[in-house]
Amino acid sequence: MGWFEAIILGLVQGLTEFLPISSSAHIRIVGEWIGVDDPGATFTAIIQIGTEAAVLVYFWKDITRIISRWFASLTKKVPRDDPDARMGWLIIIGSVPIVLLGYFLQSLIRDQFRSLWIVAISLIVFGVILGLADIFGRNAKNLENLSWRDGIVYGFAQALALIPGVSRSGGTITAGRIMGYDRPSAARYSFLLAIPAVFGSGLYELASALTDDASTMTVGWIPTIIATIIAFGSGLAVIAYLMRYIEKGSFMPFVLYRIALGTLIIVLLALGVMQPLGGAA
Repeated sequence: MGWFEAIILGLVQGLTEFLPISSSAHIRIVGEWIGVDDPGATFTAIIQIGTEAAVLVYFWKDITRIISRWFASLTKKVPRDDPDARMGWLIIIGSVPIVLLGYFLQSLIRDQFRSLWIVAISLIVFGVILGLADIFGRNAKNLENLSWRDGIVYGFAQALALIPGVSRSGGTITAGRIMGYDRPSAARYSFLLAIPAVFGSGLYELASALTDDASTMTVGWIPTIIATIIAFGSGLAVIAYLMRYIEKGSFMPFVLYRIALGTLIIVLLALGVMQPLGGAA
């Protein structure tokens, strides 16, 4: 992979990570379209560090407040039921499902889950579910109403993102809308919940690549670093856009896009133009 391809994939990562359309699916698809085949789970996980760094920058005040209140609750300087302290605990607990499933399903994530058939079907099916949840979901809750039960449901919804095509933000936002959270609250919590999981996954893959380069790293280090930096910049712009958009807009444009893209991939696979596990026909 050269500089040009790295820039393209970095842009794709940044533009799609926070929209409910699955960044891993787009990296998988676009990687093949520009001739680098499947960039691999390791490359994808590492460049996600760039987009998650954008979350840290955008939500810095929220994150530092949650962390400080959480630590203060441990020493009883603030009540255990303080909203920010509770948020800290819920983010920790909500990260457990994706950490455990990600660890035990590594072989599936690296191989079978990356089949374009799975990607296409996931784009369509979970797009329809998101659409229904957004249409019928009530705007009855915000993050002040976040309960332990809801936090756990959010956590399992995030774990579905291990399947390319589901979307980390899409899964958690869908769960939030089903549970009655308004759009800004569902999106905001989706971004905050992703921080431990994405950084954990990215740093784990980075450590694996550094210690056993031949088995996990299919893309060179320079292109990976370039893609990560590009992903940070474009991701920061997308967060700002999305948080403004969902104040009044619905998720329906993203639903229609998911269905259209998934259908296109199925047609190309059926015609033999694309191959499920990489390579052009």
